[in-house]
Amino acid sequence: MPPSGQPGSDRPAPDRWPPDEVPARPAPEPTQVMRRRQSDSPLAYSAVPQPPRSDRQPPRTPNRGGPPPNRRPAPPAGGPGQDPRHGSGYAGQGEPRRSEYDRSEQAAYDRSGRAAQHPPGRGTPGEARRGWRNPPPGSPQAAVAPRRRRRPRWGRRLLILLLILIVTPIAALIYLDGTLTRIDALGGYSKRVGDTPGTNWLLAGSDSRAGLTSAQEAQLTTGSAADAGGERSDTMMLVHIPKSGQTTIVSLPRDSYVSIPGHGRDKLNAAFSLGGPKLLSQTVEIATGLHIDHFAKIGFGGFAGLVDAVGGIDMCLPRPMNDPLAGIDLPAGCQRLDGTKALGFVRSRATALADLDRMNDQRLFLAALLKKSTSASTLANPFRLWSLAHGAAGAVQVDHGDHLWDLARLGWALRGGAIATTVPIGGFEDVSGSGNVLLWDHDRATTFFGDLAADRPLPPELITAG
Repeated sequence: MPPSGQPGSDRPAPDRWPPDEVPARPAPEPTQVMRRRQSDSPLAYSAVPQPPRSDRQPPRTPNRGGPPPNRRPAPPAGGPGQDPRHGSGYAGQGEPRRSEYDRSEQAAYDRSGRAAQHPPGRGTPGEARRGWRNPPPGSPQAAVAPRRRRRPRWGRRLLILLLILIVTPIAALIYLDGTLTRIDALGGYSKRVGDTPGTNWLLAGSDSRAGLTSAQEAQLTTGSAADAGGERSDTMMLVHIPKSGQTTIVSLPRDSYVSIPGHGRDKLNAAFSLGGPKLLSQTVEIATGLHIDHFAKIGFGGFAGLVDAVGGIDMCLPRPMNDPLAGIDLPAGCQRLDGTKALGFVRSRATALADLDRMNDQRLFLAALLKKSTSASTLANPFRLWSLAHGAAGAVQVDHGDHLWDLARLGWALRGGAIATTVPIGGFEDVSGSGNVLLWDHDRATTFFGDLAADRPLPPELITAG
């Protein structure tokens, strides 16, 4: 269109309009901002028509005191729903001018709005790139955005399990060690035998009925404590564990005729009746020349309970055993013995050689018991292992310096391959005041115990079976 005032123009220039015919400029329209209920981010902008006003002043011409030509008039202040951040400045008639800050705010809102309408897995493929995992701070999506699942820490779990497996047995061992019954059994006399190589145990089986009820005494065929006339020891074994090589189990016959300190010569089991475990250990040290390092004693009830704790012992008997005094009637052949039958088996003397056969049976049974106690089926079963350890702690009496782990080392040393023998025997003799006694072969016995004291293997000719 030709500019105003040029030939061909159909209207005069602005400064040539008559005062009463100057066209009025359209009034700017205020902006209404619609917002979400729980967010300050704007939802959309819209232009709201300005209602007619009766007091509107007629527009001024640009040359009559109006705003400069290069500036737009400001919108009326206080329009309905006007946002103070977006209410100033217009890019054009009816359109708000948007600054860089406005555009960034709107872009952030667009991302969060689309993410809320299209959760992950149901929206467009580009949603993750548009900021679903990082919604704008302060938006509702930031409060409800899903948290990333933490990966299971298997290393920490395995470490905790390993600590439990290590700490639990140690704690149980310390607890059971505290339940052991300890007695004064070793040392305490002048000119005691000095320390000898290896480790020596003195094991004593007592006929004590302590702790047994009348029903248990009848079941085990032990008789009452009044009938027994005091505590005696019918089973005594010396166990030598060398620094290297096979362990040796030596049966000490109860009728061995030996010197008892302060009481002259008498049967070996008389030392136990006269002075208890302490006098017995002193008598054995003097007779053998071996230094006793550990002592353990077990009674009738404890022995039966220990056998039942491991589920019984399998024994193969070469001959039938029928002994009413011991309460057993066992056929020949392989069979499983429970606590009651096992106690009768190691007590019985109803054989041709009486005490000598009984000592041999006791050694065989001890080897079978320790083999069962240290077997893989027992050690791999925590319930059976706990029952065994608990039964051993309640059945055995030890010296003050002994512990449950010492008993465990003893059992491990006897788990198999031990040499079982007895003292070299010279014969029997009737002695006034003592009855029929067993005499040691002095020369052979001296060599026998001398080799053990020096921690040397026993020569085959000194090893006897009964």
